[in-house]
Amino acid sequence: MSKENTSIHDFDLNIICDYYATLERQGPGSPEITVKALSFIDNLNKDSNIADIGCGTGGQTMTLAQHTEGHIRGIDLFPRFIDLFNSNASKLNLQDRVKGVVESMDSLSFQDEELDLIWSEGAIYNIGFERGLKEWRRFLKTGGYIAVSEATWFTEERPKEIEEFWMDAYPGIDTIPNKVAQMQSAGYMPVATFIVPDSCWTEDFYKPQVAAHKAFLKENAGNKSAEDFIANQRHEIQLYHKYKAYYGYAFFIGKKI
Repeated sequence: MSKENTSIHDFDLNIICDYYATLERQGPGSPEITVKALSFIDNLNKDSNIADIGCGTGGQTMTLAQHTEGHIRGIDLFPRFIDLFNSNASKLNLQDRVKGVVESMDSLSFQDEELDLIWSEGAIYNIGFERGLKEWRRFLKTGGYIAVSEATWFTEERPKEIEEFWMDAYPGIDTIPNKVAQMQSAGYMPVATFIVPDSCWTEDFYKPQVAAHKAFLKENAGNKSAEDFIANQRHEIQLYHKYKAYYGYAFFIGKKI
């Protein structure tokens, strides 16, 4: 199998971290979409406790902080991401209520019913949508919200090439109705679901990577692993442009009952 068809999970974590640390966002999204998802959540105030799980360098977290008054803890496995996260919070003078912590999403240190809101843009797949919803639920107060964006199928049938790509990359991908049913089964009242527009992929996520690819290859000249990784990233972008009618991200907002 060529490296461009290899799953991103087959690459060295240091390479993945080094590359994505150069980007403002580690997944498809935009400030406007973060604010739209936040508009469905009505229980927040200056005393609210919020967690952004899989926060990366905090692109979406800083938007959250600028549109809420509560305290936000960003969680990510990569120390370099968290260093950048805390630096970004300081630059925006948000450090008094926004703090990044190195922690694994499958071993969180929150207390039961500590949180008013759990946020996760494009990251819950690391633990699995169903598992994440079930395991994280205990950290939410009754009436608290969870808001996650997740890879989903837009159609019941897909071309073989993209079906095989996603079955290798993330077998948990499913249709929107099935994801909503999973959320309800996990003990949440589904509040809202909407598709993340393709501009969040093409303009906000993939477009900045054109320059990032060149810079990363220059910095890692002669490094075969880095070259294979960029080939893989370019292949993923090509697949999206070819098959975006069949898949993308959707936001799922639920309320703990």
